[in-house]
Amino acid sequence: MTKSKSAIICKADLLRVLDGVPHGIAVLDKKNRILGINRFLGGLTGYSDEEARGIYFDYILRSNLRRRGNPLQCVVKTGESITTEGNIINRRRQNIPIRFTISPIKDSSGKLLGMVLTLEDISILEDLGRKIHGLSGLEGIIGHSPKMQEIFDLVPVISQTDASALITGETGTGKDLLAYAIHQASKRSRYPFIKVNCSALPESLLESELFGYMRGAFTGANTDKPGMFRLAHGGTIYLTEIGDMPLPLQAKLLTVLDDKEFFPLGSSKKVKVNARVIASTHRDLKEFIRQGRFREDLFFRLNVLRVHLPPLRKRDGDVRLLIDHLLNVFNSNLKKSIKGLDQKALNIMLSYYYPGNVRELRNILEYAVTICHGNTIRSEHLPKYMFLSKEKGPSSNDQNQESEKNVSRLDINLESPSEASGSMSWVSVEKRMIMEALMKTGGKRGRAAELLGWGRSTLWRKIKQYGLE
Repeated sequence: MTKSKSAIICKADLLRVLDGVPHGIAVLDKKNRILGINRFLGGLTGYSDEEARGIYFDYILRSNLRRRGNPLQCVVKTGESITTEGNIINRRRQNIPIRFTISPIKDSSGKLLGMVLTLEDISILEDLGRKIHGLSGLEGIIGHSPKMQEIFDLVPVISQTDASALITGETGTGKDLLAYAIHQASKRSRYPFIKVNCSALPESLLESELFGYMRGAFTGANTDKPGMFRLAHGGTIYLTEIGDMPLPLQAKLLTVLDDKEFFPLGSSKKVKVNARVIASTHRDLKEFIRQGRFREDLFFRLNVLRVHLPPLRKRDGDVRLLIDHLLNVFNSNLKKSIKGLDQKALNIMLSYYYPGNVRELRNILEYAVTICHGNTIRSEHLPKYMFLSKEKGPSSNDQNQESEKNVSRLDINLESPSEASGSMSWVSVEKRMIMEALMKTGGKRGRAAELLGWGRSTLWRKIKQYGLE
């Protein structure tokens, strides 16, 4: 590194000072290569300072700046600061709206040495704008049913404490959105919100992802990696699908929750961390404890504050509200001018049981908007699996009666484990769902998967897992 470059980031240990700034900051040289990033930008992008150094900024900050007149080049030419808005896509493939401020770094003679790029996450401001126009409930969670109003009332209370929180609910109910809403309403909102999916990685990779490692800890560890807990320092780490975390890692997580410190892989020195832990799961953790798959002491440590998100079928009136909102969203995104659904299609949408909850409703409506070439969605524009229970029967009246029976029976079997009978675990519920779906479809697995709202591979994996071949 040349003397001029070294002066940019080494004098008074600039980057350590910038770690205390609640915005992402990158120091660039004249050729737009990164000389260093602060901790907040590491949390925002998913890249550590060590990984980013020496890399051209747009490989780390994948943004739309170049399509906006290349403001960095303007700063090089004019020597003046520029502020503009755009977005970045981070390592976790999240699209984040950003306000960029690009400022020149000059020596005493006015010669340009490099630039400071400041990134301010403005997603909360955009969401506030949507709220003002009535398009959002709470950080993207939409609902006016009594059960959702209870959730909205709980968020400010949960946000005022640093205690661990556990969010439960079926797949697709919005657990991720709720966790982010709690973070944004808390005093930690100025610091990173880091999400880690505990079911997406094998145990060895998940441990290094969470706790980091030192160079030489294993083959291929050529640099130090801070890990997600260190990136979340000062903010919130959100552990989704905590029920799928391997038992050895559960023990290490319990230590972090109790002592606020841990050993990175390959290190003999403890690292202290100050990050709030929010976890979520769609599993029945009490059943997992009985099966020896989840630690009881970790459950009690996480379950200090608990929020259960209700399934969509339990949210009176919210389906219609979501349909209206999502139609506006898809009309805008897909350049359509659909005014609504005809009565038949609307009745089907309102009476469907949504095993995939809000996520499934969104997918159904996006499909319908995509294939609809007029300005009204009709029943033929809805996915075919929504009609499977109506295919058999001598008359339309009989079909409708049979459909109501099917919905009622499936609704009972799709209850969350805590609401089912005390002797029925989630595994038992899923087995029963699968068997009933296969019986309805005459053993046709593809149609059974559609009826359940799953992919074929998911159904086949669960059939094998539960020994239902």
